[in-house]
Amino acid sequence: MLSKNKTSNSVIKNIVTLNVYDDKKYILKGNMFKPLNKLTYNTANFITSYVSNKDVISTTINISRNIPNEDLDDIIDIKAYEELGLDQATNYVISSLEVASNTDERKFHIFVAKPDVLDEMFLPIKKETKYIDLIIPAPLLYKAIYRKEILQSSGTHCFIYFTRNDAFITFYKDGEYLYAKSIDYSIEQIYDKYCEIVGEKVDENEFFNILETEGLKASKSDYQQNLMKIFSEVFININDIIIYVKRAFELDTIDHLFIGAQNGPIIGLDEYSQNYLGLQATDLNFNYNINNDEWYTDQLQFLMLLNTFDYLEDESKVINLSVYPRPPAFVNRASGQFLIAMFASISIGIAYPLYYLIGSYANDARIYALNIENKKLTAEANKYKKLIAERLKKIEVLDNKIKDLSKTYSSKTKTLSSIYDKKVNYKLKSELLHVFADELHKYKVKVNNIYSQNDTFWLDLTSDNDRDITEFIKYISQKHFDSINKIDIKQIAKDANETNYNGLLKVELK
Repeated sequence: MLSKNKTSNSVIKNIVTLNVYDDKKYILKGNMFKPLNKLTYNTANFITSYVSNKDVISTTINISRNIPNEDLDDIIDIKAYEELGLDQATNYVISSLEVASNTDERKFHIFVAKPDVLDEMFLPIKKETKYIDLIIPAPLLYKAIYRKEILQSSGTHCFIYFTRNDAFITFYKDGEYLYAKSIDYSIEQIYDKYCEIVGEKVDENEFFNILETEGLKASKSDYQQNLMKIFSEVFININDIIIYVKRAFELDTIDHLFIGAQNGPIIGLDEYSQNYLGLQATDLNFNYNINNDEWYTDQLQFLMLLNTFDYLEDESKVINLSVYPRPPAFVNRASGQFLIAMFASISIGIAYPLYYLIGSYANDARIYALNIENKKLTAEANKYKKLIAERLKKIEVLDNKIKDLSKTYSSKTKTLSSIYDKKVNYKLKSELLHVFADELHKYKVKVNNIYSQNDTFWLDLTSDNDRDITEFIKYISQKHFDSINKIDIKQIAKDANETNYNGLLKVELK
């Protein structure tokens, strides 16, 4: 395993994050995280990058707990070569991550990179910056969001991320790395598959623009249909991986699924997740509370930044595959050690009388510096407290306005609905009686008297044939069934002194 030097953070002022695959660079300077146009040699810059999952070999190994810690690195190297069948003649870069285990053996995730692969990607960067402090395997970038408590560590989480050169799926359980795998559907590979489907090379800029802005909801039908076909294959592949992981690691379910892409969320992927995986997907776009002017920044850039914070705090927290350390500090160089020794011999003669004077000045200087720092921090804290109080007041006012507007809207909605119902749905009794009049004439039935109450009216019918009355009632029952709730006539009787038949018809409207 190639050795890696530790980095002192005493001179670090800025953090630079690099995506070497598409030459995108960002710098955290002060409180602003923004794109960086050009790399330069500056010892105040901490340089961080990552290596894609497809460029890393990984596996899990078990080692006896009887192995002493001082021999652990050598045993891990030996196991890595054996388990992965590595070329004994090549000096690979190997790092490991221990997994909590209650068994008789210690369990480690190991990550292996080929030196020539790293050199091809990072040597051009090293020529400009002279060093690269930190190189992280892409699947381990997500670890920082658990350490920073941006995401709760309980449950099993699945992350799917599409970049121009790689697409990989990563699993974490209870905040700990579990498994990762690349799939052959990077954004560039998706473009190649699209060209293969249509049988010609389409314009790259147009394709990437449509994918990033319209996704699977593309307005052009040929783009939409072909992208849907490609992503159907993508999610079938992902489903196979999820099935394997659940079986291999004895998982009952995947609790949360996050999907993201280098240039922003791809529209429509949440529906595919639901249809093919049975999982509700969330955009992989976390709020890191870092000042940034862009509408969207590659999440891997943010993750590199968060991992750098952790690394500067404790280097053991983050896996580092870098073999391009910064030059040794002055005190560690031969020339520096010579000058220091010479200065020390001179200083010994005058050390005692200066001891108390220098100590006094040092304490005064430290107190002065701490007071200045305290004032700055107090002023900044008060500023943010004031801003928070103002925002809370505005939120309270807006909430009250929303409640009032909601009540007004609800009242007006009910009133308009009532007016609409009366104007549109209400049918005048006179309209129905007018229709009945034509039908009475048709069946030779006369009305002696009509009276009504609410939605019910009574017709005193008379005819020289009781069959005419019966046919009339049957006809209006069938024709106006959607307007009449109930129709009833108790009897049709013939008066003793008359030749006509009479009956009282009761009609109840809906």
